[in-house]
Amino acid sequence: MPKGTGARAVDVLRRETCFQGHMRMERVTFRHTLHGGGWSPPLSREVLERGHAAVVLPYDPARDTVILIEQVRVGALDDPAGAWTLEAVAGIIDAGEAAETAARREAVEETGRALEDLVLVADVLASPGCMTEGYAIFVGRVDGDGDGDVHGLGVEGEDIRVHVVPFAEALAMVGDGRVRVSHTIIALQWLALSRDRIRARWGARG
Repeated sequence: MPKGTGARAVDVLRRETCFQGHMRMERVTFRHTLHGGGWSPPLSREVLERGHAAVVLPYDPARDTVILIEQVRVGALDDPAGAWTLEAVAGIIDAGEAAETAARREAVEETGRALEDLVLVADVLASPGCMTEGYAIFVGRVDGDGDGDVHGLGVEGEDIRVHVVPFAEALAMVGDGRVRVSHTIIALQWLALSRDRIRARWGARG
């Protein structure tokens, strides 16, 4: 049954599971309506299915600091900058779980700190040309006291170092390439645009 109507419809002809492990790889055969009218020929594409994730950038408005976490990422093993990345808190949203709940859970697991409030930044698609994963990105109010502690769930192989970073320095880290994870860049740039409003909302000015 085609999805959509009229000039924008997609007809999925076949789905095959190519691989099932920590993530699932599917081969999807489909056709779609064309901008100029009619239908495309059948197309075959591989797509990675791993669920949707909640991302939260913990922000302390009183200290004007953010929390970034540092951990090894398998997708960065061959990155010239190294396999350890600096990024916002993130984790897969469990079945039936609200994105906000996942963000709060992950903040405790990965930083040891509870979020006091959450503001939605955006819902984005990570890379829709090859995967289904999307991110619900938040900025969360937190007490940013302390630095350098290590957190994460041992049963999931997590070894996560916490960094409490002045906001201005974190933004500079985007510019010089020390922060190179896309969802974290989105959150930091959003905070740069919204910082005065967020600090006023959370009772910190100046």
